[in-house]
Amino acid sequence: MSRIRRLQRRKSNPNLVRLIDDLLKTSAEKEAKVWKDIAERLAKPLRNYAEVNVGKLERYAREDEMVIIPGKVLGGGEISKALTVAAWRFSESARRKIEAAGGRCISLHEALKENPEGKKVRIMV
Repeated sequence: MSRIRRLQRRKSNPNLVRLIDDLLKTSAEKEAKVWKDIAERLAKPLRNYAEVNVGKLERYAREDEMVIIPGKVLGGGEISKALTVAAWRFSESARRKIEAAGGRCISLHEALKENPEGKKVRIMV
């Protein structure tokens, strides 16, 4: 049994378990290592999840790529770029700021459906 599957068995949220399964399946089918990396990060304990402020998105992300946060996006800082941001969770203030700048907040499931090959993706932790 793989290390990811062993970690995944400890998860009690059925939506998260299904997401990890879908990420691993798509990674194998499309040979997109980015989705396996995200699955591995989500299989770890919640205390290890990334917490990224929108100010960090403003500094490091480009508008032509999809930004993936394997954790929560928080509302600290300001953002002026129209970004597509996929994350496990969004704070209400982060969602408001990203959408006010013309960006989109999507779930990781939606990101997987929109971009199964994992092209033009930036993972932020």
